[in-house]
Amino acid sequence: MTKLRNLIADQWQLGDGEGTALIHAISGDVVAVADASGIDLAEAYQFGREVGGQALRRMTFQERGRMLKRLALHLTEKKELFYQASWATGATRGDAWIDIEGGIGNLFANASLRRKLPDTPFATDGDFVPLGRGGTFGGHHLMVPKRGLAVHINAFNFPVWGMLEKVAVNWMAGVPALVKPATSTSFLTEAVVAEIHKSGILPPGALQLICGPARDILDHVDERDVVTFTGSAATGRMLKSHARLLDYAVPFNMEADSLNAAILGEDAIPGTPEFDLFIREVRKEMTVKCGQKCTAVRRIFVPSSRINDVQEALVHALGQTVIGDPQVKGVRMGALVGKTQCADVMDQVARIEEEATRVFGDSTTLNLLGADPEKGAFLSPLLLRNDNPMDAIACHEVEAFGPVSTLMPYNSLEEAVSLAERGKGSLCCSITTHDPKIAQTFVREAAHMHGRILVLDRDCAGESTGHGSPMPMLVHGGPGRAGGGEEMGGLRGIKHYMQRTAIQGHPSMLTAITSQFQPGAIQPESEPHVFRKHFEDLEVGDTVTTARHTVTEADIANFANVSGDHFYAHVDATSLEGTMFEGRVAHGYYILSKAAGLFVEPRKGPVLLNYGIDECRFTKPVYPGTTIGVKLTVVEKIAQERKEPEDVAKGIVKYRVEVWDQEHEMVAVATILTMVKKRDQGPDPL
Repeated sequence: MTKLRNLIADQWQLGDGEGTALIHAISGDVVAVADASGIDLAEAYQFGREVGGQALRRMTFQERGRMLKRLALHLTEKKELFYQASWATGATRGDAWIDIEGGIGNLFANASLRRKLPDTPFATDGDFVPLGRGGTFGGHHLMVPKRGLAVHINAFNFPVWGMLEKVAVNWMAGVPALVKPATSTSFLTEAVVAEIHKSGILPPGALQLICGPARDILDHVDERDVVTFTGSAATGRMLKSHARLLDYAVPFNMEADSLNAAILGEDAIPGTPEFDLFIREVRKEMTVKCGQKCTAVRRIFVPSSRINDVQEALVHALGQTVIGDPQVKGVRMGALVGKTQCADVMDQVARIEEEATRVFGDSTTLNLLGADPEKGAFLSPLLLRNDNPMDAIACHEVEAFGPVSTLMPYNSLEEAVSLAERGKGSLCCSITTHDPKIAQTFVREAAHMHGRILVLDRDCAGESTGHGSPMPMLVHGGPGRAGGGEEMGGLRGIKHYMQRTAIQGHPSMLTAITSQFQPGAIQPESEPHVFRKHFEDLEVGDTVTTARHTVTEADIANFANVSGDHFYAHVDATSLEGTMFEGRVAHGYYILSKAAGLFVEPRKGPVLLNYGIDECRFTKPVYPGTTIGVKLTVVEKIAQERKEPEDVAKGIVKYRVEVWDQEHEMVAVATILTMVKKRDQGPDPL
């Protein structure tokens, strides 16, 4: 009998106990045995912190991002192995797609964040803050990787996505991970980790794995670590109160199952696209993964005048669901993860049925395709109905973690908001409406109790990822019962694994610390001109001070004719009464264009092209007779990888453009980007 392995200190290790038998959700056979008995978790913590952490911290954000991309490409090549293993969890191909390719997609998405981050192992947060009148003292926020582990305790329903959506973020931050998947489906997580480890793409210690019960996993955490948990609210509360977390003030991110709601707008009457979309979305949320999703719809709120129409349509839609072995053609819903889970769901259903009536589903008689109900963990979709939701308790507080939802009426949009809130906080909520006023009112009133709200209508339906699909660039989490945490969220998620430290000092000193030019720092004149230097030769702070130019009436008139910008303040001096202008004023974009004319070195050199403008401000009006000059300063450098061997090796250089007048006052400031060729055209290091 196969015993799952634990990856500790870059070595596969077996537990020394009998372990826990993992059962095939379809056939009822034993798939493997999970055992973490005797595993030295203290060694795992030490190795992760000292080996994995050091290796990741030596890498820049650009290198970490490229690492994630390579890993995503590698796992994509191996995905059929994971689909085969996923069958034992009871998942259909569509269910497994969400888990497997959704997880790999998180790697791709987080890898792309490197384009928003510096080419350093650390980052800054926000802008430079002047703290003195003379410009010699200021502050900024530095963000560095935490020097502990990201300890992930995951749920059974997404053994791949649940791991990859978290580790992608902590790896980008430069922090190693110790992953503890739920025991019942840990065989699939182990299969993915085995391929990751075999690839050699990650540095040793960046990923460690514990399969099987590990009740002492938090006994070794300290102030350097971050713990995340996905699962039931009850288990989350227990873990959150662990003495080590409290004693060492360990950050704990909790994402708990919640009673998510789907609301049908009052405008979505039968026959409208929104009514049909609502029925399809609720049916999907009840049957995909057999309703075993933390984001699945548990409560369905519809206008009281439409409840019979909705019930009829849902009963018909659910009746089309073919249940059975996912490997048999035509099956659209597989099995729950195990018979224990089936029993737990039915226990919760019994509690809800104390105040609700079942209108669809039979838990005792199943017509399965290609499967034996005695062996597999099968359950019919169950639709319940409660006509008095304002008096209900169990419908809003008891979650059956399976293909179960309760249909309830509302009498006003205000009541719909109130009913949704009675779930005491959810991961997500959706409202299906084509009426902007309904959407506006509902979202603004309900948002405080939901981590995410989907507004579904005919215009977005073609591309909508659906009620139950968190996206890596948006936060995933929710208040109250949902745990009060946030995962993913693009750059926000990365910051969760970094220490934000306020740093204070002279702007030149802060420039040296951050490798980013801080306003007020020393600006040494570059020799030669910065546009004559290759990417490697440029230094942060290198500056070009230009010749000066006196703006004339002719400059303003000519620019108006060339650009077509005949705004009155530039061309009509008779219209300026009551305005802030003393006379005809130069176009802001003329000032920026003239600045470029002053600072550009025209000869062919390492600068390949102008890449764009990040920000631009016009801080003082410029009138005819004003003399302007420019300081062009290197702010930051970000190397780019070559996608093809024949590509030119290059990087992006950010410049601060300061335009000053004869009174030494700044009239414009901008951040521009140029693409600059590297002197070294050898292969990329990664």
